[in-house]
Amino acid sequence: MTNRSVTNPAPTLGQEAILSLTDLLANGQGVGRAGGMVVFVTGALPGERVRVRITSVKANYAVGELMQVIQRSPERAEPFCRVFGACGGCQVQHLAYPAQLRWKRNIVASAFKRIAGVDAAVAETIGMAMPRGYRNKMSLVVQERPGDNYAVGFYQPRSHDVVPIDACPIVLPQLDAYVRNLAAIARTPAAATLFRGVRHVVARAGRALGHAVVSLTTERTAEHLDRVVTRIVAALPGVVGVQNSFEPSSQNAVMGRKQRTLWGQQEMEEAIEGIRFRVSASSFFQVNSEMVGQIFRFIAAGLNRPRRIVDLYCGAGTFSIFFARLGCTVFGIEESEHAIDEARANAQLNGVEATTGFSVGRVEDALREPRAQAALLGAEIAFLDPPRKGVEAPALAALAAANVPNIWYLSCNPATLARDVAQLHAAGYEVGVVQPFDMFPQTGHVEVLCTLWRKDPGARANHDVRLTAAQDDAPGEKEYPDFVIR
Repeated sequence: MTNRSVTNPAPTLGQEAILSLTDLLANGQGVGRAGGMVVFVTGALPGERVRVRITSVKANYAVGELMQVIQRSPERAEPFCRVFGACGGCQVQHLAYPAQLRWKRNIVASAFKRIAGVDAAVAETIGMAMPRGYRNKMSLVVQERPGDNYAVGFYQPRSHDVVPIDACPIVLPQLDAYVRNLAAIARTPAAATLFRGVRHVVARAGRALGHAVVSLTTERTAEHLDRVVTRIVAALPGVVGVQNSFEPSSQNAVMGRKQRTLWGQQEMEEAIEGIRFRVSASSFFQVNSEMVGQIFRFIAAGLNRPRRIVDLYCGAGTFSIFFARLGCTVFGIEESEHAIDEARANAQLNGVEATTGFSVGRVEDALREPRAQAALLGAEIAFLDPPRKGVEAPALAALAAANVPNIWYLSCNPATLARDVAQLHAAGYEVGVVQPFDMFPQTGHVEVLCTLWRKDPGARANHDVRLTAAQDDAPGEKEYPDFVIR
């Protein structure tokens, strides 16, 4: 028997090797093999042949530093940000945008097959006509350096080391201007006063009106900011409010548990598909307003008449109010009291307070309360938009026990979506539409809408509805598939 370790030894630290790449992970690392061991290489793409230097060797894998691209993929693109690769914000600027859309569809299909055990018909990813300058929120890191010098930037990948920046082509142009102005201040003597004690600058802007709110995070309330807030406002065109966020729950927390207003108002206004939203810097609100509009139009194709909907993880009411504007009756649940306050205010702002109701609480706990149970038992659709960790098993069990006919699950994590789909499938639900949306271009993240319907004869069924709708003509976008409601 041939000894593999002798004839084809595993890579060693510092060794150079030539690899053929076969896959691309969501974190931007290409995947190859050397000596039978998996090697991860940042910056390499599937189909490429590359020279790497081994920088880390673990029990089951190694990590290589890209030294040379010997054979280039036809899908390789030139990154448009000078700190790409050093900054952890984007992972795939080096992959051409049409290829990003195909890759993300494959990520979703693979998750459903591997984790859910479902060979789903995943639609092509709906993308953006201009996949830059889309993020309506950014969280800058402020770092003090020797000699009262400061830098603003983002963390390096898998690190708390800061990459200083003076521009960001991924955020809205208004926020990009904020980066430039704050970076310029950081290089002046004024930085010692303005940035003293500040850990993060969080800014959220709206495309519709150009309004923005900014929050500066400090360990404890920072009274010196009251004296420099006019300088901050002058550096941030379009800002309508500045807050001091303090008492973060941990060293890694970006926002504090408490907020106080330094100047102006707490919230800015955004409009999507004619719906007005007022949200703060700390609110859960989707970061890509243009893609939210795409999702709104996609979902509207499946609502031929008003429905009774329970909106779980409703945040500031983004989808609750959208549904209500289409004539639906909506009951939303969200654990953040602040978000529920915003949801109620947004319902009133859009004139749908009579057809919306909201409750504060963790979804898995709130669904045991009489009001939520009554809403669930009467619901024709349960809409879920959970955080990346997905839905807790008791909440999924409650949906199945209530025989909700239709579940529409919007997820930013295909792995946890597939895990939860497996539980719902075992409880009697069939998968309908699986539609990826490119909510986060240039990154390894993808938003997915999955519809499920109750297949057993005892379910509270509605008449089938099949609707199609044309969508905007943009790269990577196709006609909407049939949208089925039972």
